[in-house]
Amino acid sequence: MKVDAAEELPRADQAESAPHPRETAQVFGQDAAERAFLDAYNSDRLHHGWLLTGPQGVGKATLAWRIARFLLATPPAEDGLFGAPPPPKSLDIDPEHPVAHRIQALAEPGLASITRSYDDKGKMRGQIVVDDIRTLNRFFGLSATDGGRRVVIVDSADEMNVSAANALLKMLEEPPARTTILLVSHKPSRLLPTIRSRCRSLRLAPLSPEAMQSALAQTGAGLPQNPDHLAALAQGSAGAALRLLNLGGLEIYAELVRILDTLPRLDRARALKLAEAAAARGAADKFELLLTLMETALARLARTGAAGQPPAPEAAPGEAAMLARLSPTPAKARAWANLAAEATQRARHGQAVNLDPAALVLENRRQLTRQGLWRSAGDRDSDDRDPPDYRQPLPPRFPRLRRPAGCRHCPRRRCGRHPHGYHLHQAEERTVGARHRRSARAGLLCRRHPPDERCG
Repeated sequence: MKVDAAEELPRADQAESAPHPRETAQVFGQDAAERAFLDAYNSDRLHHGWLLTGPQGVGKATLAWRIARFLLATPPAEDGLFGAPPPPKSLDIDPEHPVAHRIQALAEPGLASITRSYDDKGKMRGQIVVDDIRTLNRFFGLSATDGGRRVVIVDSADEMNVSAANALLKMLEEPPARTTILLVSHKPSRLLPTIRSRCRSLRLAPLSPEAMQSALAQTGAGLPQNPDHLAALAQGSAGAALRLLNLGGLEIYAELVRILDTLPRLDRARALKLAEAAAARGAADKFELLLTLMETALARLARTGAAGQPPAPEAAPGEAAMLARLSPTPAKARAWANLAAEATQRARHGQAVNLDPAALVLENRRQLTRQGLWRSAGDRDSDDRDPPDYRQPLPPRFPRLRRPAGCRHCPRRRCGRHPHGYHLHQAEERTVGARHRRSARAGLLCRRHPPDERCG
């Protein structure tokens, strides 16, 4: 199928500074998925719809193009003079095969690739629209060659809008003969349940460190000095590892760890410098990576408190000691998990309304200092201090009294501002020319004055 004339424009299904999936010959660490597809092919139970799922960057698109090359280059098995040929044991196709050359040149008539297209203004759309899916009607109307097999790749199916999903669903319900539709999905829960039910799933697992290093070597990317740090941050995704290498993600995360290690007295200068770097013009990708790494750091803090030990291996020098110090208990883990959820929601909302990136990073920094991860108020920065909240339960040094015994800080019998005289009553008092009313339950402190300050 012909492709858009603007071949030099960036493609939605190609990562930056990485070869296109059709140009990648091997898939590493996904032998189980390949065997499952070959078993279905050899047993003549090839489903018309396949849903390739798994984390982003583990080789789903590469496997889809590999399957398409295999289907178009492998003729149907027929009993000849010497019997049927042996069933294939691999999806490998000779790079010199004519089908491989045509796919490499995007000139294979039996293959259609559906991705996000460009609008009339030359801007890439944020979704796969219904017009992109409707181009398949003309594709299916063409005469098939080389055995009549046709393959469609949709990358990624998560990006289809409702109209496009419904149009594709109709094709899955009534598929043309000898047609295989491959759907690449990072989050299959976003797809219509009827689409998922009409496809057979192939789950791709995260890559092992060895498989990820082999995949990176295939792309020509250089490995860092400490591959364990990259493996910990990439979480088994070769695409994420390539993005970290291209954008300096390892250095950003190491600086983020050093900033978190300054808690409870957060290093404001370092945080401000990191925020300014993320807010630089043309650094949208780096800002997105910074938000992702902040979410990763908070998630690893929560995991440390819940498991009782830091995750292995370390993602940056000194990370394990920082994680163990800031998240020693399950209660701290719960606090970090709540903060991670709030910070993620706040950051995504800020991106949606186009807020200043530096302001978003500084707001997350402020939330860190306000999460209660310090020992006392004196450990915090003066400008980050919250207003004193004396509505908390009485500390042990202020024993609760059964009956009002008078205030030892002022001559009032029933004082509404000091702990010993504030029990089961309401108080209305004048102070500094302003009238206010205070009421609360037993055992609570005054909101206006600390216990050691005299009122009246």
